[in-house]
Parts: sequence; structure tokens; C-alpha cells
Amino acid sequence: MKRHYLAPLCLTAALASLFFCRTEPASSADPTAQDPGVRQSVQSQSVQSSTKPGDPLPGLTPGQLAFFKASKDEFSAPESVEEGLGPRMNLDSCLGCHAQPAAGGSSPATNPQIAFATKMANRVPSFISANGPVREARFKTNPDGSPDGGVHSLFTIAGSMRTCNLQQPDFDSAVSSNNVIFRIPTPVFGAGLIEQIPDSVLLANQAADAGTKQALGIRGRPNIVLAGSTISGQPNHNGNDGTAARFGWKAQNKSLLLFAGEAYNVEMGITNELFQTERDETPGCLSGSTPNDVGNPDGTSMATAASGIEKFAAFMRFLAPPAPSPTLPGGAISILKGRGLFMSTGCAQCHTPTLHTENSTVAALSNKPVNLFSDLLIHDMGAGLADGISQGQAGPSEFRTAPLWGLGQRIYFLHDGRTSNLLDAIQQHFSFGTPSQAPSEANAVIANYNRLSEQDKQHLLNFLRSL
Repeated sequence: MKRHYLAPLCLTAALASLFFCRTEPASSADPTAQDPGVRQSVQSQSVQSSTKPGDPLPGLTPGQLAFFKASKDEFSAPESVEEGLGPRMNLDSCLGCHAQPAAGGSSPATNPQIAFATKMANRVPSFISANGPVREARFKTNPDGSPDGGVHSLFTIAGSMRTCNLQQPDFDSAVSSNNVIFRIPTPVFGAGLIEQIPDSVLLANQAADAGTKQALGIRGRPNIVLAGSTISGQPNHNGNDGTAARFGWKAQNKSLLLFAGEAYNVEMGITNELFQTERDETPGCLSGSTPNDVGNPDGTSMATAASGIEKFAAFMRFLAPPAPSPTLPGGAISILKGRGLFMSTGCAQCHTPTLHTENSTVAALSNKPVNLFSDLLIHDMGAGLADGISQGQAGPSEFRTAPLWGLGQRIYFLHDGRTSNLLDAIQQHFSFGTPSQAPSEANAVIANYNRLSEQDKQHLLNFLRSL
């Protein structure tokens, strides 16, 4: 049944007059707010913590710390064709995608995909640049018009295997027909804490402040996939187990192990315990050297016995969360004011400042505050950010609330890396509705933001860059 959004359109029309207005005009004493820019790593240390980006969680046991170090080595090491890379891939290492500001972060300033394409004798697609973000590409539809949505890897091993005649996808045609969308790497700092947040905490937070959320037009829901006639106490169910997924741009992955297994298979073309078959089975393009990443079954410890995807998952699980700066940028008073404005404008209704873990077999993850600034729910962001891709219950315009911890040191924003300017990223959250598309759930919050004085906007921006 076709959906209509007449009521939201009325609200959107009312908000339109607010979107570009201010409560008071700017003056020479009230300069235009500006994104303070990427904060340097040395500035990220808080008074309470000396943890630096890429460090392990405090409180790990000696065995867990050894596992973390071995996992970080696996995460950082480039893979070769002889080790199972390809036949199609986007890059040859996890670190290449997750390098800013340290191992586990997001896309670095210099895109390693350019050098990798040269090494593999591949053509560089038009949407990949040396000073742009690492990207993966997805096609919206197949040639017959049916939905696609899958990752079309940028590169092949044809240049390094004489027996392989494998062409890169026709990205030029996809770009000219507006049939390609992009995703950039999500940072994985503190991912183990996110994994340990119980579903009950997510659902309780979803139900909290219901009146305020309704007034702002904020809905949000967990990405829980209904499989057949699965029966559970919840109205929606994820596969067979009835729980909420939480990793990825659309919260499409349930666990860090699944996230890791998919990344190995999709981003590097490496088969593993979770994904046993090649994504491309073109004859002459399979090295046969490492058909399945099964690790060392005779190892004496997890650090030696674990497979590549287990180590990737362990690295994320034991990776410390980002530490905010108490004074930079703008000073402690400005950051404190900005935090208050973040709350009062309604940003915190989706970007929940703190959730909590419960009991865990890993003491360093047990009963901890998780200052992630996300509800981990999917929200409808309207036509402006829609990518035309559905994953699980997340539709073409729905995205997980991106965790904001560590935002101060990110270079690229939004799911496709379309901007490096925090001001632009904020405004991109606003999107008018159409007869078939709901307006963005963030519209009222962005209207509140736009009514702030330029000085208050600067306080809020300083707060965001302090995270």
C-alpha cells in the first residue's frame, strides 16, 4: 500500500519558516560559527583517562591484553593474493579503512585505495580520490530494475594473476545513471562496550521521553529482522534469536564477529568460517592458497589459535573508547555550554549520551557506562540522505544513529563521506517530505539549532569536536 505523509508535510511546512530564521540577527560581535576542524590526537586525553586512540580497554587481564596485541597485528597486516586476497576486493587490510586517528578509527586523510589500485594494475574509479574518503560502492538496482543493494568491489586480482580475466564493474555507467551509492568505514573504538549493551537498555531508552520525541517528530526503532513466523515476546525478531542488531551504517550486523566475517569476505574477498564460498567464482581467479580463514587449531592460546576474523572481532571488542577533551576546542566553559545546548535543542533524543552494559564474562566490559552518544536505533532521515538501499528492516532512507564519541578526530561525515565540514553534516540532517517520502526525523531539531545565536552554535560545535 502506498504511504502518504500529509500530516508530516504540514509539520515540515511549519518548520520551513523556522529553518532559515534566527531569533536575533548576527552582529560584528557575533561572528559566524565555524567547524573547529579535526582535533589532534594529543588533545584527546581527558583528565580522567590517559587512554589514547588505538589503546586497549583499561582493566584487561594479561591473557586478554596478549590477545588484543596479536589481534591488532592481524588487523594491521596487509593481505596478499597468496594469502587469499580477492578475487574482488576494496583494499588489502583492515587498517587501511580504519586508520584515523589510529588503528580502529575511520577513513584517513590520504586514501590508500589509490596506491592499492596502482599496485594491483587496476583502474581508479571516478569517485575515488587521493584526498577523499575510503569508499565502497553499492548499486541500487540490477539491469532489470530489481533491487540490488550489494557491494560491488572496486578492484580485482586480474593484474596479479595471469590466469584471471576478471573485469572491474562498469562504474562509469552506474555513476552516469545515478545507480551507485557509497559507504565509508565506521570507526570501531569501544565496539566491545556497544556489543554488551542489553536489548532491554535499548528498548527502555527508545521508550524514554516519549512526549518530547513525539513533539520533535522523532520515532526510531531497532533493526530487528523478521524471519518467517518466528515467535518471541518482542513485536519484531532478528533472524532466529529475536534480538536487535547494532553495527554498521544501518545497524545491519548483530555482532562483532559477524561484522568482521562480512568485512573479510566483502572488503578483502577472503573466505572464512562465516562466509565459506567466494563472492566471485570465475575460473582462473581463485588462488586456492587460503580457501577458508580457519586459524591454527593447534595453538596454545587464543592469541595463536584464533582465526583472522576472530582476531578482528577481538581487536574491536577490547579496543578502548575515545577519550574526550575537557578543554579543546574553545575551552572548558564553551564545551560545557555546548553540551547543554546539545541537550536542549533535542540532539540528545537520538544521540543518547550514555547507555550501560550489564554483567559480562570480561570484567573490563562488565557494568560500564558507554558514552557513545547514540541510541543505536534506525531513524528515517528523509530524501536528502536516502541511499535507496534496504538492509534488514532498515529502509532506503533509514540509518542507525551514528555514535558521536571520537567525532572530534574524524575527517569525513555521513554515510558516504560527502562532507568534511561539521556544519554541513548538521544541515544535511534536514530534509523536506514528499507525498511518498516522510520528512527527516531530525527536522525539528535542526530548526532548533538554526534558531541559536552564532555564538551558541559555536559552543555546540566546540562540544562536538571535543568528543
